[in-house]
Amino acid sequence: MAEGEDQLLQGSWDRDLADALESGGCDLETVRNIIQGRELPCDQRAKIWKIALNVAGKGDSLASWDRSLDLPEQAIIHDKCQQLIDLQPVPEEEKPALLVDVESVITFYCKSRNITFKQNLNWPELLKPLLSLQLSRSDLYNCFYAIMNKYIPRDCVSNGRPFHLFRLLLQYHEPELCSFLDTKKITPDSYAMNWLGSMFAGQCLPEVTQAMWDVYLQQADPFLIFFLMLIMLVNAKDNILSQEGDGKEELIQMLETSPAHLEVEDMEDLFSLAQYYYSKTPLSLRKDNQNLFGSSLVALKDEEMDLSQALCLPVSVPEILQANQLQGDGVRFFVVDCRPAEQYNAGHLSTAFHLDSDLMLQNPAEFALSVKSLLEAQKQSLESGSIASGEHLCFMGSGREEEDMYMNMVLAHFLQKNKEYVSIAKGGFMALQQHLADINVEGPDNVYVHWIVSTSGSRGSISSPADGESPNGSGDGKGVKSLVNKMTFALKSRSVNVKEKVISFIENTSAPVERISFNLPWPENVVPDRHVSSSDRVGKPYRGVKPVFSIGDEEEYDTDEIDSSSMSDDDRKEIVNIQTWINKPDIKHHFPCNEVKETGHMFPSHLLVTGTHMYCLREIASRKGFTYIQSRQALNSVVKITSKKKHPELITFKFGNSNSSGVEVLAVERYLIPNAGDATKAIKQQIMKVLDALES
Repeated sequence: MAEGEDQLLQGSWDRDLADALESGGCDLETVRNIIQGRELPCDQRAKIWKIALNVAGKGDSLASWDRSLDLPEQAIIHDKCQQLIDLQPVPEEEKPALLVDVESVITFYCKSRNITFKQNLNWPELLKPLLSLQLSRSDLYNCFYAIMNKYIPRDCVSNGRPFHLFRLLLQYHEPELCSFLDTKKITPDSYAMNWLGSMFAGQCLPEVTQAMWDVYLQQADPFLIFFLMLIMLVNAKDNILSQEGDGKEELIQMLETSPAHLEVEDMEDLFSLAQYYYSKTPLSLRKDNQNLFGSSLVALKDEEMDLSQALCLPVSVPEILQANQLQGDGVRFFVVDCRPAEQYNAGHLSTAFHLDSDLMLQNPAEFALSVKSLLEAQKQSLESGSIASGEHLCFMGSGREEEDMYMNMVLAHFLQKNKEYVSIAKGGFMALQQHLADINVEGPDNVYVHWIVSTSGSRGSISSPADGESPNGSGDGKGVKSLVNKMTFALKSRSVNVKEKVISFIENTSAPVERISFNLPWPENVVPDRHVSSSDRVGKPYRGVKPVFSIGDEEEYDTDEIDSSSMSDDDRKEIVNIQTWINKPDIKHHFPCNEVKETGHMFPSHLLVTGTHMYCLREIASRKGFTYIQSRQALNSVVKITSKKKHPELITFKFGNSNSSGVEVLAVERYLIPNAGDATKAIKQQIMKVLDALES
């Protein structure tokens, strides 16, 4: 019956789509609303792509052309087009006409844009997915032109700006991998030129390219290509890092051909992961690079930052100010002011932590202590829910190159430690002052009115921050808003323990946190999932629920620490022999697995189930056969077990308790378990035994 209903639904939206396309005037938003992420019908692909590219109903752009194929480089164009046509699965008698169409499209594009065709251009590969649509020559040209104009970035050449931007994106999310490739002198343009120039059509199988473009063109966001490229590298990370002994050319070849391994079934996860990384990236990446896409006749502005010289991803001052005002899962910044102490004391962003970059050379021991305190302050501010909190570190200098030399050294220090989410405030403190002046921050109704303060907590003058305190200052800095300001002021005192002082300020200035302090969304006014009870004989709380696969926020410098939310004090850092534990008489089940942290990092581990508890033992890389006891959870505290449809081996356990007011989740653990179905079945059965025993 269910199958019949599914077919009925399928037929229903299919008909709605066909009717909308036939009616004429159908726009992309209508198409999206009907399709809602479903697989595109093959017979409607041509119409949908033309709508997505905004060329539906467009006239014949080649009508005024004399059809002359007479460019100086015409032989190169002809040969490249012939190679493309030879590979097309069409009858031999149709290939000559198809060859003329393709050669005409490329030739007319070169003539109309005054471009010289070169051997390394990927245009024929870009036409390959369009040929499968059996378009007229006019539609073929219009679609090709629209893709070139909207989706192929300008300066897509060796050492071009798009590749420098991609390297900064890779460094932001995967600094270890970026550093490895830099060491090998492997730049993105050496392996990703074809990815970017053909939208992966040059490497992927035809059916994979079609499935990818189906989603990509509906998203209508040209910057998404950078995140698809990022996922390619993230997926291949372990393989890349294991090739330490390989030569440069072998690595480039492996990277360049990696998209060839994609399958149609991978598209949902590919785009889901790309969107996740997109959401964890500052908006400045897109806003400050809009001119990468569009008409190639528009020149890059002379004042644009040279991204090849950028130490890390630049973020605009307006985004820094706005980000921490917003609620939700977007990017939030923990601002680190690296100017000398006297400049910081004269006036600074009230939410900024001060790290005197001069200390790095003048007093390395004190600098190391300050860095440790910075990371502790960041961690504690995240837990407190402070307005100053953010998992993304943004370093702010003065904005004057000669003064920011030491700040650049500090930045390099963090990048060498493979710290994720490291950025720099574009233009530094000077840009902040200018921006606040431009928006008339002195106005009584401005939300930023208390954002420039001195070390005493008073608001500094926007026009002359070095003049000292403003008579209109706010005194204590408005509670949590001056949290980091107070913490960094405490660092000036050499006679106190810095770490204790930082924690003390956090505890004493943070506003009460009404939500649970671990990094998962806590819905309000929603009927919570029930706790497992003895009446739920078939494990109903685990069935029919929406799968959960969330990657939350976590302090990266603590990935090797034991998670206090899921540990008892007795077990912390206890080292045991894995075989001894497996052979214990009370161990009922043993499942080798990988513990998955919310950042995506994985650690080889073992799940052991006794009659009453579930243990996670994490392997110690330096001591074969030994493990840490990473967590110990009572089976009767499991409130939910979920998996992702596309990744059934990724299992999420939520632990907590339930009462009349609902379910309280106290800890979340994720594991990648081979044969996860057998594992969860065994654990569920053991949970039911425990609950039955408790009831009796």
